[in-house]
Amino acid sequence: MQQILQQAQKMQQQLAAAQQELAEAEVTGTAGGGLVTAVVSGGGELKSLNIDPKVVDPDDVETLSDLVVAAVRDANRAAQELAAQKMGPLASGMGGLDSLGGLFG
Repeated sequence: MQQILQQAQKMQQQLAAAQQELAEAEVTGTAGGGLVTAVVSGGGELKSLNIDPKVVDPDDVETLSDLVVAAVRDANRAAQELAAQKMGPLASGMGGLDSLGGLFG
């Protein structure tokens, strides 16, 4: 029983470390061949947005808007992939621990 509790505590520490690592990580998404670049945190928070002046056309604001949306979506997809990589092994480990729930209930 003590070993199971120690294992659970170790997994909790690993989970906290992975969450901290994600919060500090930044990923980049691009659109228009790099004309628009978005940087988001591992948690999906938009940190910065860079727009190449070549893409700015006052007569075609809609294209610029589409490129911004596409870059942010690309960055968020990368953040979700990073989270899955960091948290995936921990989630499956916790699932294994959940199967022992009958011992405690």
